[in-house]
Amino acid sequence: MRHPRFQRVYRGLIALIAMAAGQMVWAQVDLQPRPGEPLLGLTPSQLDRFEAGLAAYQLTILPSTGLGPVFNQQSCASCHNNPVGGPGAQFVTRFGRLDKGGFDPLESLGGSLLQSESISPDCSEVVPASANITSLRVTPGVLAYGLVESILDSDLLAIRDSQPAGVRGDARMVGMLEDPDGGERVGRFGWKSQIATVMTFSADAALNEMGLTNALLPDEIAPQGDASMIDLCDDVPDPEDPPDGHPVSFIQRVTDFQRYLAPPPQTPRSGMTGELIFEQIGCATCHVPSFTTSSDPLLEEALRGVEIRPYGDFLLHGMGLAGDGIVDQSATGQQLRTPPLWGIRFRSPIWHDGRFAGGTFEERMTYAIYEHGLFASQGVEAATAFAALNSTEKSLLIQFLDSLGRIEFDADGDKQVIWDDVFGSDDGTGIAECYGLTCTPDDPCAIHDVNQDGVVDDDDLPLFVLAFDETLEDCDGDGIWDVEQIIQDVSLDMNQDGSLDACDDCVADIDGSGSVEVNDVLLLLSSWGECSPPCDADLNNDGSVDVNDVLMLLSLWGKCP
Repeated sequence: MRHPRFQRVYRGLIALIAMAAGQMVWAQVDLQPRPGEPLLGLTPSQLDRFEAGLAAYQLTILPSTGLGPVFNQQSCASCHNNPVGGPGAQFVTRFGRLDKGGFDPLESLGGSLLQSESISPDCSEVVPASANITSLRVTPGVLAYGLVESILDSDLLAIRDSQPAGVRGDARMVGMLEDPDGGERVGRFGWKSQIATVMTFSADAALNEMGLTNALLPDEIAPQGDASMIDLCDDVPDPEDPPDGHPVSFIQRVTDFQRYLAPPPQTPRSGMTGELIFEQIGCATCHVPSFTTSSDPLLEEALRGVEIRPYGDFLLHGMGLAGDGIVDQSATGQQLRTPPLWGIRFRSPIWHDGRFAGGTFEERMTYAIYEHGLFASQGVEAATAFAALNSTEKSLLIQFLDSLGRIEFDADGDKQVIWDDVFGSDDGTGIAECYGLTCTPDDPCAIHDVNQDGVVDDDDLPLFVLAFDETLEDCDGDGIWDVEQIIQDVSLDMNQDGSLDACDDCVADIDGSGSVEVNDVLLLLSSWGECSPPCDADLNNDGSVDVNDVLMLLSLWGKCP
């Protein structure tokens, strides 16, 4: 993937070159940023801050620069790594004790979060023997943190109030570390909706996950809750932020990065039958499809008045036996925040404790949907309705979920747009196969109909060029990228090597005589059948010499160029 700093410059230059060649009718849509890329519309200064924040996010904190005394990871990106800034497969442990008196987070013993690592064996923590509840938590990460922060509290409260009583969520009001006046907002980050702003998230994670004290949380975490251990285990003066020697604080840098992350793509962007089914069976009651961010003029323009499609309400919902058992102030042991579904395609494991991992995407989604039906869960009705769907309807619903996080033109779903996505592979339908075909949002070719006009055509090609991760070439110097010509007519690249056959060495001149003639036909026929490389007669490199190679040879008949 191209470096985010240069992606817009790169795309702009490609557009100018193409328009100068007189061959582009510019489409009226932009490519969606890929997971981990910055928001569209950032200023150069904001892009600089994004980059600096990305570097800080990946910075390894050492004991000499403030790590510990107890911690879980040494960098933000160690947990939020799929992509950097997003979710991950790392786990932490929560613990507590439940008895007749209620839930005790065992704060005096270091609870409820276990820091599993320490800078010295003398400072290490364990789950206390008195704990009778433990739960794993997987890194949640949602991307587009700034856009989520910019959702109005009033909109979240209106969603809550509109939900039927049996599935109504709770809006958890929480303070903000950066607000000295004690203001509160609706929580929206974390499995218990315990955080409302990106800055609070950054400060809290810096201290609790890495042991990095900062301006908002200047006091060290006491190993196992024993304050007498702090001086023995950590001798770096507090606050320890910034650890990189620069005047801008670490938490401000990582806040900038997270604040300016783009939302995951959704491809196709709308119109799938599965989304209608998703709404009809009640999933959209909690996994609310869309919001429009605040129009507050104090917000950056890239965050202001933006329609987003997170598929989540950011409220707490009772999940019954599928909950984690950990009480977090007003959030009960059965309640969890509705995780937004955007980007669900590339998330594994899923659920708060990562209980669904591996397997196929369809398997993970199916298990997760059925898990909503456990005893006392507010998702029972939706899970029951899903179970009543026929196999085609279930497939369409899963297909819609699979669009949440899919990169445009990425036919085989490998998170890049390369030659396999031109010609197609076992895992997907290439754009060359789809070129000229009409399609609906439910068709495989819809991945290439980015402007959603119902046909994969020349209007989509300029956007494909921008998305293409391979080197762009114009080997015949006609002002048209080779990849565009090949998409329009695959016979121009019969051996599918990504180069126009007219620019190749004379691949059909098997005997090296300088021309394609009868002797080459005879040599080809003598190699007929399966042919392992190197095999000069296998002109299209498909592993066998057959009629397709004959046709290719005939198309190149005569003196070699």
